[in-house]
Amino acid sequence: MASGGAAGGAGHRRPAGEPDGPVRPGGPDRPGGSGDPAEGPGERAARTATDPAGSPDPLAAPRDTVLRALSDMSEGFLSVDDTWRISFANREAARILGAEPVRPGTRLWEVAALGVPGLEGQCRRAVAEGRPIGFDLTRPIHGRLYHLRLVPVPDGGLGISFVDVTDRRLREAGHPPGAPAGERAARMSELTLALAEAVTSKDVVRAVAEHVLPPVGADGLVVETLEAGRIRVVDSVGYNQRFLDRVDGLPLSDHTALADVLRDRTPLFVGSAGEFVELYPKLEYLSDNSPSAAWAFLPLIVSGRATGSLVISFAEPRSFSEDDRTLLTALSGLVAQALERARLFDVEHTRAQGLQRGLLPRTLPSLPAVSAAARYLPAGRGDEVGGDWYDVIPLSGDRVAMVIGDVMGHGITEAATMGRLRTAVRTLADLDMDPDELLTHLSEIVGDLGYDYYATCLYAVFDPVTRICSYALAGHLPPVLVHPDGTVRSPDVDIDPPLGAADPPFEVHELRLPDESLLVFCTDGLVESQDRDADQGMALLRQTLAAAVTRTGYFTPYEATDTDTGTGPDTDRPTGTGPRAGRLDELCDIVVSTMLPDHARISDDAALLIAHTRSTPTCDVASCSLPEDPRAAGQAREYVRSQLDVWGLDDLVMSTELLVSELIGNVVRHARGPIRLRLMRSRSLICEVYDGSLTTPRIRRVGQTDEGGRGLHLVAALSRRWGTRFLADGKCIWTEQDLPGKP
Repeated sequence: MASGGAAGGAGHRRPAGEPDGPVRPGGPDRPGGSGDPAEGPGERAARTATDPAGSPDPLAAPRDTVLRALSDMSEGFLSVDDTWRISFANREAARILGAEPVRPGTRLWEVAALGVPGLEGQCRRAVAEGRPIGFDLTRPIHGRLYHLRLVPVPDGGLGISFVDVTDRRLREAGHPPGAPAGERAARMSELTLALAEAVTSKDVVRAVAEHVLPPVGADGLVVETLEAGRIRVVDSVGYNQRFLDRVDGLPLSDHTALADVLRDRTPLFVGSAGEFVELYPKLEYLSDNSPSAAWAFLPLIVSGRATGSLVISFAEPRSFSEDDRTLLTALSGLVAQALERARLFDVEHTRAQGLQRGLLPRTLPSLPAVSAAARYLPAGRGDEVGGDWYDVIPLSGDRVAMVIGDVMGHGITEAATMGRLRTAVRTLADLDMDPDELLTHLSEIVGDLGYDYYATCLYAVFDPVTRICSYALAGHLPPVLVHPDGTVRSPDVDIDPPLGAADPPFEVHELRLPDESLLVFCTDGLVESQDRDADQGMALLRQTLAAAVTRTGYFTPYEATDTDTGTGPDTDRPTGTGPRAGRLDELCDIVVSTMLPDHARISDDAALLIAHTRSTPTCDVASCSLPEDPRAAGQAREYVRSQLDVWGLDDLVMSTELLVSELIGNVVRHARGPIRLRLMRSRSLICEVYDGSLTTPRIRRVGQTDEGGRGLHLVAALSRRWGTRFLADGKCIWTEQDLPGKP
């Protein structure tokens, strides 16, 4: 910065903003320079003002003459003593900084307008090195930019002169003084509109990158927030991941530049890497790793609270004009408000999605009769989560329940309702209810929630022995069946009203499935859109499935391996031909990408469940009828010994004989016939005893003197699990035992 020139008389003043005297190296045309050893008139004035009596300069004037000259200078001028207290301030300094703040005795750091980051360090450096230092202030004062000159004096004090260089910096930056306000207004208007449409934090960053960086010639930006005293990078443009990793998680106290900006809540404009290092020597490692050479550090203030910072960077050193500073400062306020709104949305949306993910199954089970894969796609950008769900539930006798549903509406309430319904379905399915009975109970649950609650649901049960899939629909789309030869069809059935609006009973439909076929379930968000209705969407889904199974060769025979889902030694199923495990996921991806090519634009949640069904080989099922008299138990034990010998399960003969003896004995004593025994070899040994009674056996507490009631205790002790399911003409009591060598 140019030093204060030798002042003329009181009647002669230079135009405001122009330095007095000639410009020398280290003057105003070279901001940040360290000054020239030759002493200029302003520097002599500064030294004389702090020590007028001891000056050896032959040009020194008496004290009152010097002070009068300094008072009339066109440059602002302050002098401070060795305790950094102001000893003198001229009229221009009082006008710029305020008369009250610059009263003699005030500490320099207490002058609010000069409370800029790095000032104290520069002052102490000038005194320590004993040479003048000049630099631009990093923030405007009353909308004007000033260049500061620090001149040390022999007694330890400091003379400080500053001059308005706003117009000069504008010319240097290629902007004429008083740049058009219309251009600034247009930029503000465009950004305001873009930020109003931004929903997430990343949307805000994209809006800033598009509407702020090009007009100001910037190359990069980083948006950072404060979390527990640490800096967290929200998003960035123009920075490599290595640099971001060094900043992300850094304690705010270690990043002194941002700490100063957020503490003072004022922007910091740094025109070069050298200037940055001068201001913050400890942060030199950041500038070395940064691709930028100039920065604007802008605080993000919301409701009087510093929430983070917006750092805009430039590839080349530059001077920031008043127009740039004013524009960027104003834009930072808009960005702060938009980012706070987006942050609140992100928090809410993350919670809702976390809730929904927690309520959906983490993984789908791979069962002897069914292998499945699924996809869930939340609605596009800006929408809340919904209530779509799916599940695959193992039942007794290797049967499998498959369910998919959709709670109408979007939001946390709908996601929570979905969770309640899914839990209810699993509970009711564990009771081995038929599809129509289960949907009746589910509809009552939805009805109890209120008149505004509705949900659609498809509940299906697949029996691998009969290869029959029984299902009921409550306002939901029917399943799609893919045959092993690639034929795709969807059953034409009547659909009952949604849960909460339907009156029971629900109609039960049946599909007889070919072995190794696919069942495809989906919600309306997958097939319906603004461009197509449900019928058109279902037609497209069938076409997509037909093309996908051909493209992937899904049903192409191959030699199965241990890693294949549902086949090989892992399931005790004979190896042979079947689908590779990864093909189900591949099918899901093809269907989703074809049906919803632009996921970001979908307006409703979408769920897809594809199940590969397998029938139980006839060699793994054995059954016999038994008489309705005490001889039945003995015949059952003989049949068990014979069949387990065929299956090579001799280790289970004794326990299985005890189980069937107790179960058949209970039928003979407490129920009625006809009696039938069925054995199944799967991942476990399944024993089923059928009778014609609807009485429910249950375990009860037995006293020490009771002669009976211990049979079911024995059944529970010998089996991994057991239970009862009811049929149209009676019931079935079943048990499962682990196979030898299986966990």
